[in-house]
Amino acid sequence: MTSPVGTRTLGRDGLTVSALGLGCMGMSQSYGPADRDESIATIHRALDLGVTLLDTADLYGSGHNEELVGEAIAGRRDEVVLATKFAMSRRPEGGANKIDGRPEYVRQCIDASLRRLRVDHVDLYYQHRVDPTVPIEETIGAMAELVQQGKVRHLGMSEASAGSLRRAAAVHPITALQSEWSLWTRDLEEEVLGVARELGIGIVPYSPLGRGFLTGSITSRDQLPEDDFRYTHPRFQADTLPANLRLVAAVREMAEDKGVTAAQLALAWVLAKGPDVVPIPGTKRRSYLEDNVAAAAIELSDDDLARLEAIAPPGVAAGGRYRNSTPGYGESPEKVA
Repeated sequence: MTSPVGTRTLGRDGLTVSALGLGCMGMSQSYGPADRDESIATIHRALDLGVTLLDTADLYGSGHNEELVGEAIAGRRDEVVLATKFAMSRRPEGGANKIDGRPEYVRQCIDASLRRLRVDHVDLYYQHRVDPTVPIEETIGAMAELVQQGKVRHLGMSEASAGSLRRAAAVHPITALQSEWSLWTRDLEEEVLGVARELGIGIVPYSPLGRGFLTGSITSRDQLPEDDFRYTHPRFQADTLPANLRLVAAVREMAEDKGVTAAQLALAWVLAKGPDVVPIPGTKRRSYLEDNVAAAAIELSDDDLARLEAIAPPGVAAGGRYRNSTPGYGESPEKVA
């Protein structure tokens, strides 16, 4: 049976994945309490629907997320393109995450991830953030050794600058770049996107629904518990939320005109950015997953795209991407080191 999601290819070395992936982070952290049973059911439903790309990281839930994903894919490994990440760890005292790109740390992290995931290899291994204190050539060189050893099939980077992409690709082919990209976060388009495409690197946008905001389900700060990542996010504050709500209202109005949900329209926009783009909306509920998957069948006309461009030009969102510019929270470490 043909998958309703369809497939796309990442990188010049041809990693075939579903056109839409599943971000698993929220199953373990940042978006309220975890629900093991529903999370596992969501992963199983994703596989049933033809969503093959599952995205996790050793950072998420301090290892909990990899263990959860490993449990969920037991017996179905051959249906999965499994992606995980290394390089970031939580400081015991709190504050900014620590970034470590040393070769010995690379080797240490992959073995721990394979153990938690209960697999003998991962299909796509990302450097979660670039370590400005370690030459990228050393980090990618160590990752390339993992490919030679069969522990990793393809290499990726996350939130990397154009310069780092060039230097990394000179050491080993980079299959995918995972960076934030959505109707309200378009920074990637300034420089990095063009360089990635020049190098034949596929694009895996995370937070394509703007931390869930573009779904239209959040209309007030009162909906966010204090343990929700978005409670302290700059775009959900009292002084920025009203402007951002106007953006979402325009997206919802257009979605209603097309007979789709706001989330589906936002995802269709990302998907329309090119055949090398594979967004990974995160959810821990089957109902949202099914709504997201349906976006893969939506075709946007030139007029639709022009209307969305008018609604959400680059820089439209009020507030920054993260609550600070500390390396490890999202802004490229290379820009703030």
